[in-house]
Amino acid sequence: MKNIIKDQRIDQQLTQERLSELLNVSRQTVISLEKGKYKPSLVLAHKLAQIFNCHIEDLFIFEGDENIE
Repeated sequence: MKNIIKDQRIDQQLTQERLSELLNVSRQTVISLEKGKYKPSLVLAHKLAQIFNCHIEDLFIFEGDENIE
């Protein structure tokens, strides 16, 4: 699953450290999220959407067998 978290973070002029503070997670979690190596819980995805003032589905791009057909 790809995402645009890094793009949104940069657009909002947030550092990884600041975003991790807002989400109450480690900076390493933010790094893993941005690299697509960590799939967030629904609660964490909701927090990200609130911070970036968008819908959850705007942040995450589902690919291949992740899509429901």
